[in-house]
Amino acid sequence: MPAKRFQYDSSFLRSLLAPRKPRHPLLRLALGIVGLGLLALLIFFSVFVGAAMILAGVAFKLLGQRGKPVAARDPNVVEGQFRVVRKPGLPISH
Repeated sequence: MPAKRFQYDSSFLRSLLAPRKPRHPLLRLALGIVGLGLLALLIFFSVFVGAAMILAGVAFKLLGQRGKPVAARDPNVVEGQFRVVRKPGLPISH
């Protein structure tokens, strides 16, 4: 008695979803120009979105500092003077 096996053939699905270039040269040219136009449009909008985000961040930071004194002191900071103390050299042992 032969055993039945199920073997999935994905070549139909692969050929259905595979991108194919059109054969007509003018249609190929038109789709290439449409693709480049879409790419340029996306880059154009992304530059403006990025610039708007930077400007909004700068404006938010400037408006957040409005009304505060310029030299506001933090109560958690202790001010003082310091000097660097050098480590003494080790004596040379013979």
